[in-house]
Amino acid sequence: MRSELQISTLLVPPPGPALRRPTPSNPAPSCNPHVFNDAMDVRTMIFVNEQGCSPESEFDEDDPRSWHWVFYDGRADKQIPIGVIRLVPPPHPSHETLLRDSGASHQLERHAEPEEPYVKLTRVGLLPAYRGMGLSRKLVDTALDWAAEHKHEVVSAGCNKQPWNGLVLVHAQVQVEALYARMGFVTDESMGTWEEERILHVGMWKRVNVPP
Repeated sequence: MRSELQISTLLVPPPGPALRRPTPSNPAPSCNPHVFNDAMDVRTMIFVNEQGCSPESEFDEDDPRSWHWVFYDGRADKQIPIGVIRLVPPPHPSHETLLRDSGASHQLERHAEPEEPYVKLTRVGLLPAYRGMGLSRKLVDTALDWAAEHKHEVVSAGCNKQPWNGLVLVHAQVQVEALYARMGFVTDESMGTWEEERILHVGMWKRVNVPP
């Protein structure tokens, strides 16, 4: 009989500019927080090995300035990293920039950038054996609950003078759009669809309650 799932969570604050991309020759750079290296292990298995994204693009300029959560399966003697999520503080490149980079600039006239700061949830993933258990929602709730309780950290990390009032964006792969909709995210039709790493995406928004 399979033992009951025991999930533990670890958080890495923004690691800063010393962060390095793990490579086959150096899979766990000593300058990185070990939890971030665990996150990259999971991200590599999901986004590189499973979905075919390039290893070089999996580590990007947002990693040093973001918060990273890792879910672990604690049933074994050694905790196994099984899920990840990343929260990126403002500011963000405009959607216009993204569309131009993806070759979809014909959609630009339909979208207006929000006038308030927002956070982005990115690199959200679970290993295949742990899908369908409600853990995707738990990942999202973990990150957003933390952000709502630490709104001043979110704003100061991005050097933004405006308050963050709970606006959240995800660039959802089309195949999980319905999953995010069940979590309360709403598709922004004005953002259109575009490809990231040859995978079709849509933009979805949600506002969470932020204490005064």
